[in-house]
Amino acid sequence: MEIKELRALSHMTQKQFSEYFGIPKRTIEDWECNKRTPPQYVVDLIEYKLRKENLI
Repeated sequence: MEIKELRALSHMTQKQFSEYFGIPKRTIEDWECNKRTPPQYVVDLIEYKLRKENLI
């Protein structure tokens, strides 16, 4: 999955998502607009945490 998909499934805004994970909002925006690409392990860890806490 991509960051945008994970965020949408968790029903969070970019601001909420960035605050929840402690990632700057600008970084989330860049990832979603494909200006930057997060390392795959970061995407995997975010997905793991969301699943573990039953947010997706």
